[in-house]
Amino acid sequence: MTITPAVYDDLPAILALQYRAYQSEAELLQDFYIPPLCQTLASLQEEFARGVVLKTTEGDAIIGSVRAHMEGTTAQIGKLIVDPAFQGRGIGTQLLHSVELACSAARYELFTSSKSEKNLRLYERAGYRRFAQKEIKAGLVFIYLEKTAE
Repeated sequence: MTITPAVYDDLPAILALQYRAYQSEAELLQDFYIPPLCQTLASLQEEFARGVVLKTTEGDAIIGSVRAHMEGTTAQIGKLIVDPAFQGRGIGTQLLHSVELACSAARYELFTSSKSEKNLRLYERAGYRRFAQKEIKAGLVFIYLEKTAE
């Protein structure tokens, strides 16, 4: 397993992985129209152009990815995804650590659904602390977490 910066040609595979990885979140939320499942390749290409996109590969297959972009001194981290067949092996933790190193920010911020207990545990184990929550729509609350650089 290797973590490296993604290249432009990786984006279709990353988007396909994103669709697979977010199925469990959609089931949890009972909403298959969440933004990660509706994202287009053009939108992902825009994210790629303005930030950092990392990938995890095993052989030639992309099995994980994460994105971040800077807003001032804060790295906004998002779309931390791992192929469902590879989850539970520490890949998400390694991707999170790698994107923190790649961004070298004073502060890191991310969010997840209040129902995503596995994600919340992962982020809190990595040193993130809850600082806000926001109801997006009925039944969907985002928990915002932050971490300051060590």
